Amino acid sequence: MGSIRKVEVSTGVWWIEVAAANLRVLCGCPADVVKHMMKRGLIAPTELGGVVFETGPNAILLSDVMVQNGTFANLGEFPVLQMLYRQGMIIPDHPGNTGDKPLLIGSAEQVRAQLQYIYRGNYGLISEDELLEAGATAQQAKDLMRMKLKFAFGRIRHPQELLDTLSVDAETVEIRGGVSVRRVRLNTFEFRYGNETATVDLTLPPFETYECPYPLGFYNMQREYFSVVHSGEGDGWDINRPSMGAILMFQGRVYLIDAGPNILFTLDALGIGVNEVDGIFHTHSHDDHFSGLTTLIRADHRIKYYATPLVRASVARKMAALLSIEPSAFADYFECHDLVEGEWNEIDGLEVRPLFSPHPVENTMFMFRAPWEDGYRTYAHWADICRLEVLRSFITDDAEAPGISKVMYQNVAAAYALPANIKKVDVGGGMIHGDAYDFRDDRSGKVILAHTSGRNTVAQKAIGSTASFGTVDVLIPSNHDFIWRSAYELLLAYFPEIQHHQLRVLLNNPVETFNPGTILVKERRSAEFIYLLLSGSVEALHVDGGARSVLSAGAMIGELFALFQAQVTETYRAIGFVKALRIPSSLYQDFVRRNDLSAAITRIFENRQFLQRTWLFGEVVSTRTLNRLAKEMTLSRIHEGEVIDIGPESVALVVTGQVGRYLGEQQVEVLRSGDFFGEELSIFWTPSMFRLRALTATEVFLVPAGLLAGIPSVRWKLFETSGRRMTSIFEGEHSDNAGLLRWREEYRVDVLRLDTQHRRMFEQANAILEALQVGKGGEEILALLDAMSEYAHYHFGEEEALMVRHAYPQAEEHRSHHAVLSAQLIAMRQTFTDAADMGSIDFLAFLQDWLVGHITGEDRLYTSFLNEKGVY
Repeated sequence: MGSIRKVEVSTGVWWIEVAAANLRVLCGCPADVVKHMMKRGLIAPTELGGVVFETGPNAILLSDVMVQNGTFANLGEFPVLQMLYRQGMIIPDHPGNTGDKPLLIGSAEQVRAQLQYIYRGNYGLISEDELLEAGATAQQAKDLMRMKLKFAFGRIRHPQELLDTLSVDAETVEIRGGVSVRRVRLNTFEFRYGNETATVDLTLPPFETYECPYPLGFYNMQREYFSVVHSGEGDGWDINRPSMGAILMFQGRVYLIDAGPNILFTLDALGIGVNEVDGIFHTHSHDDHFSGLTTLIRADHRIKYYATPLVRASVARKMAALLSIEPSAFADYFECHDLVEGEWNEIDGLEVRPLFSPHPVENTMFMFRAPWEDGYRTYAHWADICRLEVLRSFITDDAEAPGISKVMYQNVAAAYALPANIKKVDVGGGMIHGDAYDFRDDRSGKVILAHTSGRNTVAQKAIGSTASFGTVDVLIPSNHDFIWRSAYELLLAYFPEIQHHQLRVLLNNPVETFNPGTILVKERRSAEFIYLLLSGSVEALHVDGGARSVLSAGAMIGELFALFQAQVTETYRAIGFVKALRIPSSLYQDFVRRNDLSAAITRIFENRQFLQRTWLFGEVVSTRTLNRLAKEMTLSRIHEGEVIDIGPESVALVVTGQVGRYLGEQQVEVLRSGDFFGEELSIFWTPSMFRLRALTATEVFLVPAGLLAGIPSVRWKLFETSGRRMTSIFEGEHSDNAGLLRWREEYRVDVLRLDTQHRRMFEQANAILEALQVGKGGEEILALLDAMSEYAHYHFGEEEALMVRHAYPQAEEHRSHHAVLSAQLIAMRQTFTDAADMGSIDFLAFLQDWLVGHITGEDRLYTSFLNEKGVY
């Protein structure tokens, strides 16, 4: 038997174990990976010296890319908690505490991002200044920090104190005990022990997703007037159930309460397409309530995000840390609506009241109500509450010491006791979760016990009920079927210029329900009916090309095939329960002819079909949105060998031919049909450092960037691809290109957002250097320089604001340096303007002094000061 044990944990996740070196590496770290390890027996209960604890990994290998196929790839929060507490690696005098710390392995960028994300996951907002910036009053900020310090045992500690880290690149590095690792290529790593090797590839194949660790079944949900669907009663350790969450149905609209791991599987199981989700109410930022947010980004509209300003700020900072983006970018993907804590907020007829809930991170409980014949019907959702016994122990009269006031305790206890028709409560126990015994005298109509992986005791069963996945509590029944309103609104959006009485001709057809796995329309068959998808998700399977796309509410299935009596070229299959308006083909043909729509429908159909077959658009982008894109995009033909420049207004999709992407003179990628380019400048306003050339005669669709920027799922995939490309460059895969400015680890200032901005400036500088190398025109070079100057001004402002906020002693001196740098950049622009030959200017030498010199000189001086203030 070999010395290295390699186990596939689930899709995209591996386990490497070398027993002789006491090394157990979890390779890949998506949401709920702890549950997968439990299922595989890689985490198991054990006992030593009379102490019961768990086995498990002692190291994590991170993916090189932060997002894969739209889903977070590096979520180490729960695996790290499992190592520290359930294995006992941090607990004094525990048999699991051998002196070794949990180890994070990966690229320097991903390791730093992971540390910052875990930091935010532990504490949320970490200072009074951050709380004030998020909207707290001075007294609130002081009280909340006192409470946080009590939860944190008196001190906010960065994960660097609790974890070890190891950066890995193409060079072999030793982990421990003779075991070494190196990066073979992007996201592929080789482990070596003695003469034995094992290779793991953490890349998800196209169209694949990370697996769900538990089966959910399928449920045919009715759209009630006001009801709660129980979509999660477990916690982050429950291997059989989703984490605590719920789905509200109100007047036919769908709202989520939290978005935990595997939320897409949950929605599919309940027959809800992601495009049907109207909004999410968010309690807090722990992974078992947070990690499904990227799934909601898959919608073709910005889903409404409802939370208090403090919770939103905490969540945005955690996501920003994880993805190395600015917290403000959170609003690019969600339509943010701040709720007033303690008050009833009206949202399209539904009233919502967030209530303060003591927790290590910013957290609220929620009450929801709607008027009915006997006053109001109310649902209460108490997620991640704290036991009253623990809170009582926090009370102190010392207003400067960690803890809480007696008034805060009394207010929280009174909030816990508020009655509701249905109340779901966290009874997970421990220091930061609730206790069923606090609800023994609760006056609610029904109390549901949730957020636990253990069995309820007899006493707990006497206090509260349980709810299995998919069960529904109807608070106000519906006296009509909201699916018809949905059908009418979708038809109206699809045919906005058609008279309403004509739409009712189509509407006067049956709504059919399809069971999970049922084929609606089969390839190489005639389309007898057209189906307008009203709820649920349908997968379009392109057998010949091996591709798959997902359709949600608003898709018109079989449309053009029915119009022209052609055989269908894809198979359409229900993922979960699906409802669709069934329209006879003959009736639809008459409707199209009567309203003279044939030419318009034919014109956009082929474009829409092409979009649906691409990775960029092939998942849950609705027919309505695809039609808008298909109408606006234009076809462009490019000759073989031609250098491609599409400008800042479009993103290009390759239709036929091949396009080479070059870094300097080195070809780093070949783009083929369905691939895209141009997103760096048009979507993210960063000049590209790549050059593009048609390798063959090529056709591309130019899609207006303004349309794409407003589609969260597409913007997210563009971000994912752009990040993957940048990672491949900065982590050395294509770092041998002569003449370009290279990022090095010694340039770090150890403040993640500032390091990210510095790297962005390196990208912009390299775009200018590359343009000079290939002899681009003066106007283009000046435009790139202006873009870099604008970004530098933004970065200087961010850096100075941090210094002022934290009273950095050399802030004014640093501001003066920035003024000099800005003046030097203006002077360099004039040098370029006056030069007869821009290629003769040694811009690289300028950058070495202007950019590298400033970072390694003045910028590095603030590192320890800001870190000591809790800024990383």
